[in-house]
Amino acid sequence: MTDRALRTTLTEEIASAVGSVPGVAFLRPGLGGRLRSALPRGAGAANGGRAVPSGVRLSRPDEAGPWRVEIHVVARGQVRTLDVARDVVRAVQVRLAGLLPGQEAPKVTVTVTGLV
Repeated sequence: MTDRALRTTLTEEIASAVGSVPGVAFLRPGLGGRLRSALPRGAGAANGGRAVPSGVRLSRPDEAGPWRVEIHVVARGQVRTLDVARDVVRAVQVRLAGLLPGQEAPKVTVTVTGLV
């Protein structure tokens, strides 16, 4: 699997894990997500037609080091944002441990950017 395909797959899996956490309304849309509706159909073909979640940023300083994951979410107003952030971190760590067995645990940072 190429590095780009791995990043896309991991990003999608992370987004799925985040979406399953109670209290998360949605991932924060980025500029690309806002403009996507204005693009003609098929414009996402460079990524196999899939939209990469913009609220997840995945990086790796070197090939042997741990992944760094930055997540920006919007939470529901009736929950404590601290609890949501902690639950998101745990969910992402568990998902990545299953996908990348034997690798060093990722550094996961969660920012709650809004409430609805």
